Amino acid sequence: MSYACRLRHALRTPVGLTALTGVLVLVLVALLGPVVLGPAAERVDTGAMLQGPGAAHPLGTDNLGRDIAARVVVATRLTLGLTLAATTIGVLGGLLLGVAPAVLGRRAGRGVTAVVGVLISFPGLLFVLFLATVFGVGATGAVLAVGLAMVPPGARLVQNLTASVAGSEYVAAARILGVGRLRMVTRHLLPNIAEPCLLFAAQAAAGTLVAFSGLSFLGLGVQAPSYDWGRLLDDQLDRLYLNPVAALAPGAAVVLTGVVFALIGEVFAQAGRPVRPPAGGAVAAPGPAQRPARPDGALLQVQDLRVTFPDGRRPVRGASLSIGEGEAIGLVGESGSGKSLTAQAVAGLVPSPGLVEAGTLRFEGRDLLAERPRGTALAMVFQDPMASLNPALSVGRQLSEVVEVHERAARSAAWARAVDRLRAVRIPDAARRARQRPHSYSGGMRQRAVIGMGLMGTPRLIIADEPTTALDVTVQRQVLDLLGEVRRESGAALLLISHDLAIVAGVCERVLVMYAGRIVEDLPVADLAGRAAHPYTRALIGAVPTLTTDRDRELATIPGRPPEPDDAHQGCPFAARCAHADDRCRTDAPELVPHGTAARVACWHPLTPAAPGPGNPIPEVRDASTTEEATA
Repeated sequence: MSYACRLRHALRTPVGLTALTGVLVLVLVALLGPVVLGPAAERVDTGAMLQGPGAAHPLGTDNLGRDIAARVVVATRLTLGLTLAATTIGVLGGLLLGVAPAVLGRRAGRGVTAVVGVLISFPGLLFVLFLATVFGVGATGAVLAVGLAMVPPGARLVQNLTASVAGSEYVAAARILGVGRLRMVTRHLLPNIAEPCLLFAAQAAAGTLVAFSGLSFLGLGVQAPSYDWGRLLDDQLDRLYLNPVAALAPGAAVVLTGVVFALIGEVFAQAGRPVRPPAGGAVAAPGPAQRPARPDGALLQVQDLRVTFPDGRRPVRGASLSIGEGEAIGLVGESGSGKSLTAQAVAGLVPSPGLVEAGTLRFEGRDLLAERPRGTALAMVFQDPMASLNPALSVGRQLSEVVEVHERAARSAAWARAVDRLRAVRIPDAARRARQRPHSYSGGMRQRAVIGMGLMGTPRLIIADEPTTALDVTVQRQVLDLLGEVRRESGAALLLISHDLAIVAGVCERVLVMYAGRIVEDLPVADLAGRAAHPYTRALIGAVPTLTTDRDRELATIPGRPPEPDDAHQGCPFAARCAHADDRCRTDAPELVPHGTAARVACWHPLTPAAPGPGNPIPEVRDASTTEEATA
């Protein structure tokens, strides 16, 4: 769902409706107040000076007999205008200084960052007063003072957001492709930080209103005969004990307007979060009756999946796979073959500006091209558990947040569920551990906690992307055993992504072999060692040493390199590295077709079953010199 759609949804919530009502009231008062009540606000009546509240003057009159209520209403236009002007200066200045390090060279960028760091170290109030003194007394000087004082915190926020986006792989790829710095900012950086910047602007407007009114109250802002709420508050301060309503009315206007700005910020924050369907407070997964029927019986069905990035890079090029209820599928291949991007496309996590296309992409009968997987039906276990857990929050808080967000559960019930899930994934002393932060966990415990996070609901499919990387052998076994137990208890299907064939063979029932963004073979695990038909699969198996591998013989390798994502190659992508390739392989790309009784293969020359013998079959591939000639 686009941000505009989420914003419209947020405006329909109670907070959004309240904020929208407040904005409309402020706009109407600012536009119509001076027209309707302007004469009353300026009319001098010496016979009605310093009167208290009454029928003719609800808030009383000032020392010239002018109606205070009318003046408060009329002052709305000037107060809001000056506040928005100062906020605009602060936001634009923060954006310019924030993105400057990404546009300027490294040395100039560091200089800008250092300047921002020095400016932000000054207390905000002292900085405003200093600038107000520099620019002089008056509305213009106050606008510049308050606006420029807001620039350093805005710039620091934008710098941090920009740095997080600038480290993304797609930004690095754009740099390699020669995208200019200005285009990098407008196309890749600013669109990805727009939501938090809008939230900052709304929250900063409330602070600007208070700061500007404070300057006018101190006599440094708006000067007579003009007046804003701060000036009116200063004028009536001496009568606080005689007519408190007259003194408190401008202050109340400042507070209420600040609340409206805060509510606008909350609307932006809600729009930045995915829309969740309404639910009750109970922690319960949707029943089977709520799931749409799947005539084909497949939990996940993917046909002709393509993931494209700018300038024609296509890491996934027509992958097709199907996962049934409770089935365990392994997805293997070399680094860069497109395994993780395939999983991210299924989960709706392909980073912008990646484009996901497919002939069919359905999960639980839902079209994932039209909507992302909802709730907790799909769980992801990422490769780096430390990057999946927020170091600033306790582990239990992060787990409980899952059901609080997706199922609207009460915090106490969600916490109890989190402790139970940590206990289920064999975290010792789960109640105490739930209150600890991720740095207190070992690598294996963090990975088990991430699996527990996926089990906070009732997942139908668990996607585990290299879940045992960087873990020692003992912990690897524990994590794999845990995934097996989870499948048996929950009945969830499993898509296990790995480059380790031994791990896949020990956990999965079926193996998908991926090469250059395509599925080149689909076969049962039992047939992996002896009945693999694709030369690439044979090469992968042959590169795995076993206890019976001859130590005096060099380890088998696959000479050459796989095609790059932007390589518009024709024919079979493995042809340049295959000993069986002919002219047809180099011109025509084979389709994934049935082979035997339970397998599929994309190869013009599928191999016959390997002859029995010690160790894994050694692949038939070209030697290095032949590969170099073929590549040339």
